[in-house]
Amino acid sequence: MVEAFEECRLDAGLTRDDIDAAWLGTGMPEVHVGKTGMPLAIALRLQNIPVTRVENLCAAGTEAFRGAVLGVAAGAYDTCLALGVEKLKDVGYGGLPAWGSNLGSLAWLWQPQVTAPGAFGQLATGYQAKHGLAFEDLKRAMAQVSVKSHDNGALNPKAHLRRPIDIEKAVAAPMVAYPLGLYDCCGVSDGAAAAIVTTVERAREMGIDRPVTVKALQVVTSNCNEMFYDDWDGDRVLTTSTCAEMAYREAGIERPAAELDLLELHDCFSITELVTYEDLHLSERGQAWRDVLDGRFNRDGALPAQTDGGLKCFGHPIAASGLRMMYEVYLQLRGRAGERQLANPRTGLVHNLGGYPYRSIAAITILGIGGE
Repeated sequence: MVEAFEECRLDAGLTRDDIDAAWLGTGMPEVHVGKTGMPLAIALRLQNIPVTRVENLCAAGTEAFRGAVLGVAAGAYDTCLALGVEKLKDVGYGGLPAWGSNLGSLAWLWQPQVTAPGAFGQLATGYQAKHGLAFEDLKRAMAQVSVKSHDNGALNPKAHLRRPIDIEKAVAAPMVAYPLGLYDCCGVSDGAAAAIVTTVERAREMGIDRPVTVKALQVVTSNCNEMFYDDWDGDRVLTTSTCAEMAYREAGIERPAAELDLLELHDCFSITELVTYEDLHLSERGQAWRDVLDGRFNRDGALPAQTDGGLKCFGHPIAASGLRMMYEVYLQLRGRAGERQLANPRTGLVHNLGGYPYRSIAAITILGIGGE
């Protein structure tokens, strides 16, 4: 938390006293944090300001950002902080360490019937069945999703995994939850990410001529109705499609495939990223696997995705991921992404997914440069 905040604060050229309000996003470790935002105030030494703790499953980081954005947009505050943090390895997430070690006696009953790889493995088989894909074609497309991300992550000094892989190695990797292999799954990581939000006017007073601005910020929560829809075959995430339509409308985007310059998607598993291309109306239904294999979403493709390596190379510290993805878009729009810098990007989309394909929270943020 301290490292993320200090880097963010110094990048903005601000002091602690410049922060008017803060939002803390964290999903899992209530044993350490509780339901209050006080740990953020204590760790960062933020004195006498309101701090709000929020949680929205894996979209908790975007939820913190939403609070900060709305606080500034409403005119209640001039400058707000959003920070997402997770210490998954201390609370037993994914079995690291064993369940029950820190979560208390109820830990053994926490979602005993589901695992994340199992749930998203069902998304993969649903997609395969819906569109009549051969197993080999689906596996190679999912593998290419990960190959692309590893190529990008190798150029990112902040990524956890910085070694390229080849498609054959990814296809042949041990199975984790059919049909997801080892390289189809992101890791379990600790991490934090932060953003400071202010008005365009104040940003320009600070000497930022072309500030990164929020063009759209939408969140959609499922009530599990998708399991009762006649046309839902477990092959897509309905909240993402709805959220995308709302975000495009808010940002004034009519042709997303032509008007977006880069994507940061919630690639907790390779199939999630592949399906999200269709849910965002960037690929035709049943055709994203072809677009992936054609290189459309590579760093040098028509619509680059995961230029920082994605969750695949960072792992998924639950509440940090949404803000980490925004950080990459921020760097790209500011021309500060180093070896992985794209040529003059102007608009980027961040997709942050919470929960599972059948009961999910979709959060989409569209960022741009200045008034563009």
